[in-house]
Amino acid sequence: MKFTSQLKALVLVVVAATSGGCASTHFGPMEAAEGRLQIVPPLPVYEQEVTLAKLNEILSTVELTAVQRARFLYERGVLYDSVGLRLLGRIDFHEALKIQPDLADAYNFLGIYYTQEGEYASAFEAFDGVLELAPSYDYAYLNRGIALHYAGRDKLAEQDLQAFVARQPSDPYRILWLYLIQTATDPVLAKQTLAQNRGAIEEGTWASVLVDFYLGKVTEAQVFEAAKAGLTSPREYAQRLCEAYFYLAKQAIDSQQYDKAANYLRLSLATNIYDFVEHRYARMELGLIQKVLASSGVDAVQPLEVAPQPPEA
Repeated sequence: MKFTSQLKALVLVVVAATSGGCASTHFGPMEAAEGRLQIVPPLPVYEQEVTLAKLNEILSTVELTAVQRARFLYERGVLYDSVGLRLLGRIDFHEALKIQPDLADAYNFLGIYYTQEGEYASAFEAFDGVLELAPSYDYAYLNRGIALHYAGRDKLAEQDLQAFVARQPSDPYRILWLYLIQTATDPVLAKQTLAQNRGAIEEGTWASVLVDFYLGKVTEAQVFEAAKAGLTSPREYAQRLCEAYFYLAKQAIDSQQYDKAANYLRLSLATNIYDFVEHRYARMELGLIQKVLASSGVDAVQPLEVAPQPPEA
């Protein structure tokens, strides 16, 4: 069957669903109720469910070319990933690669999954494959750099992050990750580089506040206040909190405030923004904290106390 207007329309639906919303999540980052943090659970995601149902129908009933089937499998994998169904996404990415072995995007996702599972050799192979197929694929440098960092190869990780920053020097997230990785080997140089790179960031952007936090120019309270400014949707607020909790947790780890860091990491995970790099690695950071504490004779960090929520009317 040819690539009809029905299939084209579905691709647009998939793109809109994967970029337009995972869960409408409402959080008060530090709203105290008797000293406890309040979290409102995310709402159900009906749009993704409808899109998945349509994709399943297309893949099972419509006659597709090999290229079309590979692309739809990949798009369904992306959608599975965005709602936290990582295993199903992984299966689709593998199936897509069996049909179209030069699908760089799928290798990138598999590399991320291998990193999360601590299978670093497989992760490096996947990201190397991405760059062989698509040398201009910027985020392969970020993702391979992160994998190298967690594998303890920080000098190589720094090289990848420097290449990543060089491709878009005004991107605050690139600057943040370079700082985090440089901190592991040379905290003084990392801070100097961060201050130097700060000048390339456009003033007034949300992520510039996170950079300023690391530079000591703003407080945690000011970070959370900035997260509320200029919002266009509840999802955007959840995205910002996912990021804020993660980067504040990393600072707390550097200060050996492990209980605080663990609580922030749990809050980052609670946003359910599964496809954000901060959410992807928050669980790994929690595991690293547990290892540090276990080596020092502490069983676990103190659990986060969350205020009970009243039932919805």
